[in-house]
Amino acid sequence: MSHYKPYSKYKDSGVEWIGNVPDGWNVARIKRFTSLRNERCTDALEGWRYIGLEDVESGSGKYRPTEGNSRQNEDSTVGVFRSGDVLYGKLRPYLRKAIVSDSNGVCSTEFLVMQPTSIMASWLHQWLLTTEVTQQIEAGCEGTKMPRADWEHVGSLYVPSPSQSEQTEIIAVLDRETASIDAIIAKKTRFIELLKEKRSALIIHAVTKGLNPNVKMKDSGVEWIGEVPEHWERRKIAHAFECIGSGTTPPSDQDKWYSDGEIPWITTGELRETVITETSKCVTIKALEEFSTLRLYPAGSLAMAMYGATIGRLGILGVPATTNQACCVLSGEISLSIRYAYFWLLAFKQQIIDLYAAGGGQPNINQEVIAFLRVPAPNLVEQATITAFLDRETARIDLLTQKTQHSIDLLKERRSALITAAVTGQIDLRESA
Repeated sequence: MSHYKPYSKYKDSGVEWIGNVPDGWNVARIKRFTSLRNERCTDALEGWRYIGLEDVESGSGKYRPTEGNSRQNEDSTVGVFRSGDVLYGKLRPYLRKAIVSDSNGVCSTEFLVMQPTSIMASWLHQWLLTTEVTQQIEAGCEGTKMPRADWEHVGSLYVPSPSQSEQTEIIAVLDRETASIDAIIAKKTRFIELLKEKRSALIIHAVTKGLNPNVKMKDSGVEWIGEVPEHWERRKIAHAFECIGSGTTPPSDQDKWYSDGEIPWITTGELRETVITETSKCVTIKALEEFSTLRLYPAGSLAMAMYGATIGRLGILGVPATTNQACCVLSGEISLSIRYAYFWLLAFKQQIIDLYAAGGGQPNINQEVIAFLRVPAPNLVEQATITAFLDRETARIDLLTQKTQHSIDLLKERRSALITAAVTGQIDLRESA
């Protein structure tokens, strides 16, 4: 943004958190030039799309529809919006979800639907997405479980704005500049997707074909595994480890099991395909003594989530630890190494869930399912060679992914800073239109 110049003259906006604005700009409350649309309906309106909070990208204000219809059911009460309205998510976790509608439609009642009158919808939209405004709105949210912003507070906030013609000029430049940034972000995002696909394919190939391209193959006997090297053997997980177990949750309302605890206690939320060295909670030695199902597993053990939204997640213990009942833990290598089992379970996570998980919205697997899985694998020496290769190659891909993601984050920061500078008058975009 260094090539953009400031305005020649500024004045005090009269609003402390806004500061100075260009001379000639107006500063007024949102409700002075915007009305709140309160229309509600339950009838399905033919040809009208539905927009939920999940359909709007946070921070950018872009429409990113989810697969299928996100509306709960046809009898749900929804808000009505018209083309040119500004929809603003009023739940505190979603305050940076705002969008300008380009058609008539219905939306979640968790949107404030604003109808701009004497200000461009795009100007109000960009203003609402700035960090400074988000902080102001967040400070006024009310409620305990799900704090919300209300129209009285949002409508009372001030917005600096130039004339309609100048708004048009500035928005035109912003649209052009942000489109350029968004195109780069899209390319980098796609590159990350390709890296993830490459990583997954690399792991699957290594744990099913090995590293020798000339080895003789045989049918594994499992359709979703395919052929494996002829000398590999199917190793039942129940026989491949000395211990397969789980854990439990001491009563959470009793501090004696947790207060000043020193033994890490792992929940499935902490399984992130990484080595676990710290946990949000620890249990006491007394808890370990009192609850027979609370077992201490050695560092190097492999934990897998068995229930719900986290099903299939993996983690390797970096320290001795206990777990809750939703984790299955493998320890004590016999014929399978922990690292090999980790990569194999990672490779076939979805197949295991699809074939063996029970339950509807929250699928579950159990220890018996994991214990009876049969893993085609070479001897421990060759397993070590394969996992060393995978550790090296996945680390290389992960580093490239992290660098690319960092550049995306910087681009998003640049995008946000450009918009903020433009709609607060820190830079003059008129000659760039």
